[in-house]
Amino acid sequence: MTYDIFIARVGHRESARRAGRAGFTLIELMIAVAIVAILAAIAIPSYTGYVQRSRISEAINELATLRMRLEQYYQDNRNYGSTASACGVAAPSADAFDITCNNGGGSNQTFLATATGKASRNMAGFAFTINHDNLRQTTAFPGASSLPRDCWLLRAGDSC
Repeated sequence: MTYDIFIARVGHRESARRAGRAGFTLIELMIAVAIVAILAAIAIPSYTGYVQRSRISEAINELATLRMRLEQYYQDNRNYGSTASACGVAAPSADAFDITCNNGGGSNQTFLATATGKASRNMAGFAFTINHDNLRQTTAFPGASSLPRDCWLLRAGDSC
């Protein structure tokens, strides 16, 4: 047997051995899937909380802007134009909240603006208000106790 033929046969045997061991075993794949599942179980709730906080910020910014516009309306008209179902200026629209405005005490000299979370945007159970005296309240917040609170909460566990 010549040297070249010997090398060719040995090389063929080595590649045949490696071909039988190529790829991943079932155990290795199961471990990889388990690691991905654990990471997802940690990441998804964190991401959901982050999205909810950003939507809450949008709602309270819209309420604050509505209050400012109502104060400008009051300067021009000496009333808020508020009735049982609306105020002197149109309520803004928010992606994850329904924002409404009406009279807070039965006259056009007061108002109460409310942002209520939409269930379709995963914000059910959240509600925030502001009135003519700039009293900001959280009236509904999942996971928070002793409501209403005289501030706007951004996350459960916050305090005023």
